[in-house]
Amino acid sequence: MRANTHIVGNPGRASAMPRQGPVLAAAAALLLGLAAPVAATVARADASSPIGTWQTQRSDEGRYLHIEITPCAAGSATLCGTIVGAFGGARPGLVGRRMIWDMAPDGGDRWDDGRVWAPDDDDEYSAKMHLKDADTLELSGCVFGGLICRGQDWRRVE
Repeated sequence: MRANTHIVGNPGRASAMPRQGPVLAAAAALLLGLAAPVAATVARADASSPIGTWQTQRSDEGRYLHIEITPCAAGSATLCGTIVGAFGGARPGLVGRRMIWDMAPDGGDRWDDGRVWAPDDDDEYSAKMHLKDADTLELSGCVFGGLICRGQDWRRVE
């Protein structure tokens, strides 16, 4: 027995595909309707965490990076960040390089005892992070036990 088919694409080419019935279409619409609130809930939960992709501040020359922050290892509470995009003339060879590692939770919206690599001077610093709001992450790198620090406010990438 042959399934109902309809021609897809160029009518001059014989490409048959099973016809989707109204029951299948209704089921797909129902699944999509159920998935939307779940996806929105997940997005809201992520807004209270630094996990996600962040844009660094632009340099004076207009260069900036996208950093993806994730747990350093499965099930780990420490966070790490890897460069996933280089823009405005930033060196594309930076993509894939770890920029942040071992950021440990320090209560609420703060992480500490981590390390950060600064691409502008190719050096590493002790680091800490503060999630100022859902879309702003303050990152600081320090030397001499925190006597000299510099930092940036990063913006969450949608």
